[in-house]
Formats: sequence, C-alpha cells, structure tokens
Amino acid sequence: MSIVADTPTGPAAPEGTVENEIKGRSLGQIAWAHLRQDKIAMAGAVVIVIIILIALFAPLITKIFGVDPDTFNTNLLDRSTGLPNGPLSGMSWEHPLGLEPVNGRDILARIVYGARVSLIIAFSATILSTLIGVTLGVIAGYFGGWVDTVTSRFMDIMLAFPVLLFSIAILVIFQSVDNFAGLSGNTLRMVLLISIIGFFSWAYIGRIVRGQTLSLREKEFVEASRSLGSRNGRLLFKELLPNLLAPILVYATLTIPTNILTEAALSFLGVGVQPPTASWGQMLSSATGIFSVDPFYMVVPGMAIFITVLAFNLFGDGLRDAIDPKSSR
Repeated sequence: MSIVADTPTGPAAPEGTVENEIKGRSLGQIAWAHLRQDKIAMAGAVVIVIIILIALFAPLITKIFGVDPDTFNTNLLDRSTGLPNGPLSGMSWEHPLGLEPVNGRDILARIVYGARVSLIIAFSATILSTLIGVTLGVIAGYFGGWVDTVTSRFMDIMLAFPVLLFSIAILVIFQSVDNFAGLSGNTLRMVLLISIIGFFSWAYIGRIVRGQTLSLREKEFVEASRSLGSRNGRLLFKELLPNLLAPILVYATLTIPTNILTEAALSFLGVGVQPPTASWGQMLSSATGIFSVDPFYMVVPGMAIFITVLAFNLFGDGLRDAIDPKSSR
C-alpha cells in the first residue's frame, strides 16, 4: 500500500507573471540596464547624439539661422582694427555666436560645419584603426608562434613611432600636391588625415585584442568547437570575435575623442584641413593672434572641442563599466 502525502498548493499564478515565467537576459540586455542607470554616461550619449545631428544637418541649421560659413560680412567689422563691432565678437540675433575677425565670417556656421569635418575624420580613422588592430590582434593571439612574435614586434615599433612628427612631415609634403589618386584639395587632405591617424593608432587596440584572444582561445567553448571539427575560420568568426565585441566597442568609443583632438592639433599647426573649409583646430589657430583683444573667438571653438571630447569620454567610461561591472570606477 502506498501512501501519498498531500502537498499544500496555493492559487495558480496567472500566466505572464514573474512567478510563472522566468526569462533570462543576454549580456547586451544586462549591459544596457547598467548603462541606463549611469546618468552621467547617458548625458554624454545625449550630447553625442546632438552633436552628430548638428553635423548631419549643418546646411539646414545654417539656413534656419540665415548664416553661411563662406560669406564675408566685412561691413560689420571695425575698419581700423578688423574686429567685429560690439562685445563678444559682435554677437547679435543675426549672428548668435558673433563673427570672425578680419574676414567677418559667421562663427556659428563655421562651428557647425567644423563639427562635420571633425566627426567624419574621427569616426573614419577609428573604423580604420579598429579594423587593422582587430584583424592583426586576433591573428596574433589565435595562431601564436612566429606569427604572434612578428606581429607583436611590429606593434612595439608602431607604439614607439613618433606619430605626430611623422604626420606633420607627410602632410607638409602633400601641401604642394594638387592631385593624387584622383583626389584634390581638402578632400585629399581629409583622406590623408584619416589614413595617417587610423594607420598609426591601430597598435593600441591590436594589443588589447591579442591579449583577449590569448585568453579566449583556451576556453572550454573554443576547445569544444575545435573537437567537433570546426575550422579556423569558424573559430575566429563564430567563437572568438563575438566574445571580443564588447572590448572592441569600448575601445572604439574611447578612441574617437583622441582622434578628434589629433585632427584639431594638426589643423591648429596648419597642416590639416585648409581654409575655406571650416575646422575647429584651424579656428583656434586663427584666434591665437587676437586672443588679447577678442578672447571670445577662441572660447567658442575651444568649448566645442571640450564638450565633444568630454561627452565621448563620459559615455565611453560608462559603457566600459556597464559591460564590465567589476571594473573600478
């Protein structure tokens, strides 16, 4: 004879409740939940979106305000000094951020179009350096041996290379070149800036990816996939790269502000984008000679660079902490 004990049962939980339905969350969902709780990082993300929209809709913004980056408003300048009439670089309703000294171009229009130049160069250079660094880092870390040795030594050489001096030398050489590979003018200069900044900065992410790959290739899921007969291509693209996406994304986010500063520095030194194309670094360079009499002209592009770089750094730090909650703040 079997004895069946009565088990007390409560009311059945309705369908769709937490008690009746247990859902797992992916790493992406967990990271997004952490990121949303970081108010500073989200504020940085909002600023980044605003700056990107400003760059994308630069022609529309200048049309709404009735300003143009290449129009010379010399009639609004003092004839004897070449400075804008009135305080704060001649700020007015018609020119919300004032005018440039000597030529009278609208500062707001120049800032808006300068954002487009800075972001195009910074994003493109980041993509280039990430592609090179990830490719070589994964290859070095996965295959090891002489491949790792040669690639690692090449990374060491790139990290020790005087990038800024070499960049200036190349850009100075191309100043006298009017046409190269079908490119000319500032289009050629922007391509050169993207190529130089991107190529000479890949070694940093290459080292990070190499170290992560060395660790991941010994994990159980990689060994299990290899034991099932997976080839190197599948192991690289299906097993390793998806697990490297988080550090790659974080590093790329933190690289963009560095590239913005590099482009601004090269333009400030006169070897970057040339007039009449607007550039924040170029505006800062023009402002150095008249800072004592018109400081506001230096403040505007300086604040544009500061706010943009700060927003990317805050968002990058928040993204890093969200993806790796154990990292120290």
